[in-house]
Formats: sequence, C-alpha cells, structure tokens
Amino acid sequence: MRDSVTVHMNAPAEKIWEFVSDVRNTSRYAEETFEAEWLGGATGPAPGARFRGHVLRNGRPPAYWTTCEITLCEPGREFGFVVLGPGNRRINNWHYAFAPSGEGSGVGGGVGTDVTESFRLEENLFTKAFWAVAGKLRGRTNRRNMQKTLEKIKAIVEQP
Repeated sequence: MRDSVTVHMNAPAEKIWEFVSDVRNTSRYAEETFEAEWLGGATGPAPGARFRGHVLRNGRPPAYWTTCEITLCEPGREFGFVVLGPGNRRINNWHYAFAPSGEGSGVGGGVGTDVTESFRLEENLFTKAFWAVAGKLRGRTNRRNMQKTLEKIKAIVEQP
C-alpha cells in the first residue's frame, strides 16, 4: 500500500521545493488534481496548514474536493501531506523528498536534485479492503502518475 518514483532534476533542491510546496502550483504538474487552494487563512506551507485539492480521479468524472493537511515541511529537503476523509480520517500520505545529487549538473553548473515522490495508504480496514479489490490497478495508476508528475515538475524547474 505504498510506492515511490525518483527523477533527477537539474535544479537546486530549494527551487524545486518552493515550487512543489506552493499547492497553488499543483494544477501545473499533477495528473489528477487540477486545482488547489489554501484553507483557514493559510498562505503558504507550514506543518498543520490545510488546503483542498479539486480531483478528477483517473481522468474521469465526477470531480470532487479533498482536504489535505501538511505533515512535513522542511525547505529544500521534504514536503508531505495527508489526504483526509470524513471525520478527518487519514487516508493517503503523499511525500516529496529532495536530495542534492550530481555535482555540476544543475542549472548554471550547480548541484542537481533527486526528487522522490511517494504515497503510503494508512493501514485500516477501509484501505486494506480497497487495496485488496483495486490495489494492483490503483498502484499502477499511482506509479504512472507519479512518473508523469515528476517529469512535468522537471520540465518546469529546469527552465532558466
């Protein structure tokens, strides 16, 4: 009930983190979330800040909103959030890790960054049943979408 994908980007970790951690950018790279906005007066990433994402799962209607809460927020190193369900039940954890890599490969000759996107479903009766029924298909979809997402982020952050 978890997986990850890593893509090397020729940009500094701080630049990539700033782009990814501003959830208003999500529509520029995410495969299923086409809109996101801060909630409760939040104006940027911070542990406990909430936002909501407008999702079109598998690219098909109906579209729906999910509320998310930031769980990890370390500039240039990691950014993570949990998708919340009814009653603020934790459903799915999404995480981005940024690791400097490839001396001299970044924009302007600086260090590049290995960016890893991952997901982990919370372990409870609901998610175990879901994974037993649709896990293989959803797992492949998530892996494909994470690869596409990271490639889109790469294309954006590698621009001068």
